[in-house]
Amino acid sequence: MKKSFARLSTMLLSAVILLSACGGGKAADQDNEPASEQKALTELTVVLPVAGSIPKDMQQVEDAINKFAAEKIQAKVKFEHISVGDWEQQTNLMFASGEKMDLLYLSGYNFSNIVAKGQLKPLDQLLEQHGKGIADALGKDYLQATRIGGEIYGTPTVRDLAASYGLTMSKDLVDKYKIDVASIKTLDDVEAVLRKVKEGEGPTMTPLVTGAAGQSFRENYVNYDSLNDTIGVLPNYDNGLKIVNYYETKEYADFINKIRGWYQDGLIPQDMATTQATRFDMIKAGKAFAYMAMQKPGFAESEKKLSGLELVTAELVPPVATTSTVTGAMWGIPVNSETPEKAMEFLNLMYTDKDTVNLYDWGIEGTHYVKVDGFDNVIGYPEGVDYNSVGYKMPLGWLFGNQFLSYVMNGDDPEIWTKMDEFNKSSKRSKAMGFLFDASPVKTEYAAVSNVITQYKMPLETGSVDPEQILPEFISKLKSAGIDKIIAEKQKQLDEWAKTNGVK
Repeated sequence: MKKSFARLSTMLLSAVILLSACGGGKAADQDNEPASEQKALTELTVVLPVAGSIPKDMQQVEDAINKFAAEKIQAKVKFEHISVGDWEQQTNLMFASGEKMDLLYLSGYNFSNIVAKGQLKPLDQLLEQHGKGIADALGKDYLQATRIGGEIYGTPTVRDLAASYGLTMSKDLVDKYKIDVASIKTLDDVEAVLRKVKEGEGPTMTPLVTGAAGQSFRENYVNYDSLNDTIGVLPNYDNGLKIVNYYETKEYADFINKIRGWYQDGLIPQDMATTQATRFDMIKAGKAFAYMAMQKPGFAESEKKLSGLELVTAELVPPVATTSTVTGAMWGIPVNSETPEKAMEFLNLMYTDKDTVNLYDWGIEGTHYVKVDGFDNVIGYPEGVDYNSVGYKMPLGWLFGNQFLSYVMNGDDPEIWTKMDEFNKSSKRSKAMGFLFDASPVKTEYAAVSNVITQYKMPLETGSVDPEQILPEFISKLKSAGIDKIIAEKQKQLDEWAKTNGVK
């Protein structure tokens, strides 16, 4: 989710929409209400990102949400939408100016920095008194992933809270070569399938590509807790809480040597490190068969919607929950809020109230969607309306509280949220889930090491260079840049975190 925001960084600042409690001809009636009744509604400002333009019917939807907010918690909500491209700059300005913010969308990549600056209120007491439904919906163990210095500062949204990694394949070629998808469990299994397809399709076929341009194969086959940045990782999500330099491990050497072999044998494209061609373009052109990617329930179906391709998946790394997967999308209460109790009450609605969630996710029933006969949770578009013409679409269901309360669009799996819940519950928990590294004590070394990784990552992890020659050079430059100092600092912080939280 964070990566999708980065790809949209060129968007312009979206309009700020102010909501009123009533609309149209009811304004005069509101003016005639006793002053005490008008004052009973606590005004809240909710700051959240929007990808692209604001839907033309946003005002209607926000008015409807306000009607529920007034009835259920005596609040009037003002939604302030900010383009993802301007998000960080605009929210920094809002903090600096002391502008009213009662609820703020948060992402894990800068969460610890915001907390360190004292910009968020601790939530433990507020959750206990005004937000009990959040912990029930999310699960207390996931809530602990946002605890810093003994206090909870964010509430992760209810969505896919873990990640698995696997191979996504063209169903046409799977059927053609009678590939047993269930038997694909290791990289050796992947290699056998790639060779079979390569042999059958001929020299123009380079069967495996990465999940996205600019990504390496290693980024889509992860069997360690990256601890947010891969500069010091936790192998197998445990390792007795001992951090290692992954680039020095046998596992890393074995992986890039295997990828190099695939490169030399024509199983992956020669320009994989630099190409801008998408995975879908390559498969449609008959130049690729499969790609490695992060997966979750419904992944193949969502990829089909994007590409029009029939796809099947094989899981290579079972689901694991880490700090990064849990904190990818959260909500917090800024210190600017003068009514944090009421803010928590509205946040609680976002996690527990189906009406509120579906208004934001899908809009107004009868106008923007209709229920499908025979289903409680499946919807479609009204007659004469489709995806392109509907007046409200907000494809950010993972953002607004509890996605498991959201309706499912006709054509998607009606059981998707049940399956996602099972996916989360069955996932392994990293032993370091909840740990957040503060790189400020080693910021000079951190910047230098990051630059070295950027220089070597793609060539090594796409098979483009000889690991025997380049890996020792890479490791040497990492050490010169200060990676050992960073790992020592990270280990120190992890040890302190483990002691504070009773993790052994």
